[in-house]
Amino acid sequence: MLNYKGLKGTCERLIVSEAQVDRQVDALLEQHAKIIPVTGRASEPGDELVLDYAGFCDGVQFEGGTAQNQSLVLGSGAFIPGFEEQLLGTRPGDAVDVHVTFPTPYHSEELAGKAAVFKCTVREIRQREKYAPDDAFAREVGGFDSFSAMREALRQGMQAYADRQADADLKMRLLDELVDSYDGDVDEAQVEAGLEAEMQSLRAQLARQGLTLEAYCRFTDKTEDQLRADRLPDARKRVIRQQILLDIIDAEGIEAGEDDVAEEIQRLCRQNNMTPEQLSARLDEASQRAIVQNVLADKALERLKTYADIETVEKQQ
Repeated sequence: MLNYKGLKGTCERLIVSEAQVDRQVDALLEQHAKIIPVTGRASEPGDELVLDYAGFCDGVQFEGGTAQNQSLVLGSGAFIPGFEEQLLGTRPGDAVDVHVTFPTPYHSEELAGKAAVFKCTVREIRQREKYAPDDAFAREVGGFDSFSAMREALRQGMQAYADRQADADLKMRLLDELVDSYDGDVDEAQVEAGLEAEMQSLRAQLARQGLTLEAYCRFTDKTEDQLRADRLPDARKRVIRQQILLDIIDAEGIEAGEDDVAEEIQRLCRQNNMTPEQLSARLDEASQRAIVQNVLADKALERLKTYADIETVEKQQ
C-alpha cells in the first residue's frame, strides 16, 4: 500500500531582490516607449517609419512582399540589405521605389538572388522616447496613482510568481520521493505509449526546423533506438508519477468540482491570452478530460504537501 504521509521536504523560498525589480522596471520602460511623431524634417537613422509597400520581380508583384502600415526602424537591419538606406531623407507622403537584390541563399527559393523593386509610400515618421521611471509612467502605462505603488505591485507579482514556482518544485520533489521508493506494478504499455508520443513530438519539433529524425541521429551520432533508450527512464518515471497521483486521488476521495474546473479554465485562458469562449471552441472531449485530470492532480499534490513535514528556507535571489 502506498504510504504518502509523513514525507519530509524543504521549500526554498526565493525572496525577490530590489535589483530584480529594477531590471523588470527597466524592461517595462523599454517595452512601453512613448511614440513621438516627427515633423518638420526628413527621416534620419534611428527614426521609425510607418510605410506601405508592394514588391515586384520582373514587373510582377510577388506573394509575401506586400504590407500596409509596416513599422521599420532605419538602421535596424531588419529588411533586405540596401532597403533601409534608400528611405533615408524621406518625408510623410513620399513615394519611393526601393531597388534591392535578394540575398543568396534566401528562405524563398523563387526570390533568391533576384533583383526586385519595392514601391513604398511613407505614411509617418516617428521616434520612440523612453519614459522616465516616474508617476507619469505609472499612470499612463500601469494605471497606478504613483510610481512607488506600481513598483510595489510589480514586486508583489514577482514574489507571488517565485512562491508559486517554489511550491511547485517542492511538490514535485515530494512526489519523486515516492517515485524512487515505488514498488508497484508499472504498465509497460503506458510507458511505451508515452515514449512514442515523445518521439513523435521530437519529430515534429525537428520538422519545424527543417530537419528529420534521421538527420538528427547523424548529428548526435546516435541511432533511433539509442534515442528511445535515453528517454525510457523518464517515460517510466512519468507513468509512475501518474499512478501515484491516481492512488492518492482514490485514497483521499478527491473530486474535481465545477468551480475547480472553471478556475482551471480561467488559468488556461490567462496563460494563453484567450477568452473562455475562444478556449471552449478548441476543447474537444480529450482536452476536457485533461483539464479535469489536471485539477485532480493539483489537488492530490496539495494533499501530499499537507501531510508532509515542510521546512521553509528563505534565500535572496
